[in-house]
Formats: sequence, structure tokens, C-alpha cells
Amino acid sequence: MKNLKYFFGLSAIFMASSVNAQQTDVDLLVDDLLILADGFAKPAAESAAYQATAGWFTSAKSLEKWKVDVSLHANAIFVPSSKKEFSVNNNQFGILKVTGNDRALLPTAFGEASDVEFESRRDLEFNGQSFSIQGLQAIDGIDKGALLYPFAQVSVGLPLNTQIGFRALPALDIDGSEFSTYGVGLKHSLSQYFGRRRTRQDDLEVAAIVAYDIFDVKYEFDPLDVPGILQLSQIDVNAGVWMAEIMASKRYESFEIFGALGAAQSDFEYEFGGSGLGLGLVNNEISRLNDSQAQFKGDIGFNLYFNSFKVSTMATAGKYVNLNVGLHFLL
Repeated sequence: MKNLKYFFGLSAIFMASSVNAQQTDVDLLVDDLLILADGFAKPAAESAAYQATAGWFTSAKSLEKWKVDVSLHANAIFVPSSKKEFSVNNNQFGILKVTGNDRALLPTAFGEASDVEFESRRDLEFNGQSFSIQGLQAIDGIDKGALLYPFAQVSVGLPLNTQIGFRALPALDIDGSEFSTYGVGLKHSLSQYFGRRRTRQDDLEVAAIVAYDIFDVKYEFDPLDVPGILQLSQIDVNAGVWMAEIMASKRYESFEIFGALGAAQSDFEYEFGGSGLGLGLVNNEISRLNDSQAQFKGDIGFNLYFNSFKVSTMATAGKYVNLNVGLHFLL
């Protein structure tokens, strides 16, 4: 990822000097850089929906009124090979082209290092002088097939067979990536409307769930100093994620199995971290990549109950596979 500085450092210089540069060249170059930035960061934004919504509730049966479930979770998202690279071709670019080829495979944020380089199609004007771009290297990924991080959660039983949960993970640095998440979730029993009183522990339970999470991940790279203009040090992917799903569960003594189907709506933003007058110019351009995305997801898992605690596991499937393991203390 260290080569990210070459792309956006050059972009900042052009934008900060736009009075003296050809505006058409600036626009085309920035558009080219945004194509590369979008391909690099988009899989990380997509994965946020699976990471943010995993493990909210592990049973359709609500806690008894005012009972508390305090849990610690370990979360892991597995990155498929298709999300580790993306393709580009010279027809997509206005200024740049792949050196020695007409197309290339580039790493995403999850991908490996790359030896692909770019060059300009023609000479550009800068401060009244003509020059060309040569040897502009592709952005290196973090080379991870799985991302693991923990978080804590507290759930409380409410009246009307309803349960509310809160989760939090303050900023935590793991292998050069910083994760943080905060959210609130609500579960309401639908079984109580099925026409008969449900009192047996092994009855089939059905519930509706809604949740909202703020999920933030920062990918760091070697700082770049452009004296008096800009210092870049990281790219920040921030997602606000709404989730709605229907869950069913059935308990057999100390063992419970559950499954859920639903959808997640993600609204994500990109931002670069650093300092300098040029930082606002760069982030103004990168904001063009902000987007919304809806994804369907399915969960399946099981719980093991002990005297005062339970262990939960949940696998979430969609474009990504996410695994969540929780240790729950029932108070």
C-alpha cells in the first residue's frame, strides 16, 4: 500500500496548482486516479455489511424481562480470491495507460503487492513546462485472506418479548488496519402472535430483527509529505449499515440451532487521513466515490448452553463468508 502515496501525491500537486495547469489534464488525471481508488477500496466497503451485522442475536427467543446477556465476540471475515483483484484496461483512462500492455489485474485493499506500472499517454503541462508520467506503480494491498477482530456486546430483555442490544469496539489496530464499530439492535418475538401460548423451552421460535451499525476501517500506508501542501497517511472506509432480518431457532436441551435471512443497506464514504491544505482538495474529489449498496445475507449457527453462560457460533454467507464466535454470560 506504500505506493498509494504516488497516486494521490501527484493528484494533490495538480489540484493545488490548478491555476497554472491545464484544467482538462487535471480533470482527466483525477478521474483516472479515482478509477484506481474505487477498485482498490470498494471490496473493503462491501465487506463492511457482513462484518457489521454479524452476531447481533443468536436466538429467536427473547431474554426474560430485564435479564442481561453480556458477550465477547471474535469476528473473522474471509476474503474470496475474486475480491482480491480487479481488472482495468486502457480504454477506461483519459491520461494514464498500463505500461507495456493494454490491460492489467490490480490488487484491491485485500490483495497482494503488484508490479504493474502506469505512464501518461502524452506530455502534460505543469507550471509552463512539459513532462510525462513514467513508472507510476499500482497500489499494494494488505495481502490478507481473513480479517479478525473482537468486540463486546450487551443485550437486555424488555417488555413485550423484545430485546435490545448494544455493541462497541473502540479503535483497535490489527496488522496495519484500524477497526472500530458501534451499533444498536432490536429483536421482537413473532412467535407470540402464532395463536397459542408458547411455554415449552423447545418450541420453535421466530423473531424479527433490525439493527444499525457504524463500521469504520482505516488502511495505513507510508506517509507522503508534499511541503506546504499535503501529507497523506491512510485511507478511511466508513459505513453506516442498516440490517433487517427474520430469525428462527429451536432448542434441544443444552443445544440450540438457529438461522436467519435478511438484507443489509450500506452507505459508505471514503476519506484520506493526513494534514495540509491539499488534504481538503483530495477528499473533495474522493467523495465522488461515496455510494450506497444493498446486499442479501443468510446466517446459520448454533448455541451450547451451560449453567451461567453459553457459547454461540454464527456463519454469515453472501458475497463474503463471515464467522462469529461469542461467549455469553447470562445475568
